[in-house]
Amino acid sequence: MILSQVNDYLKFRGRASVMDMAIGLNTTPDALREMLAVLERKGRVRRLPSGTLCGGGCSKCDPANIELYEWSGSDS
Repeated sequence: MILSQVNDYLKFRGRASVMDMAIGLNTTPDALREMLAVLERKGRVRRLPSGTLCGGGCSKCDPANIELYEWSGSDS
């Protein structure tokens, strides 16, 4: 998997959990976190605070245990 796939996934979805992205991109959460850290340093994505709701509306997950990232809108 390449960094641009993670970038494009979040750009399209707007917001996603690490687990959702790992499943959707066929990778491990640990590998994904490393790529997300690079994108975060570049200002393309941001990690949302613990307790932020994913926006899916299902309420099946504990918000305190979800790692959410959001597209920041920056292409630089």
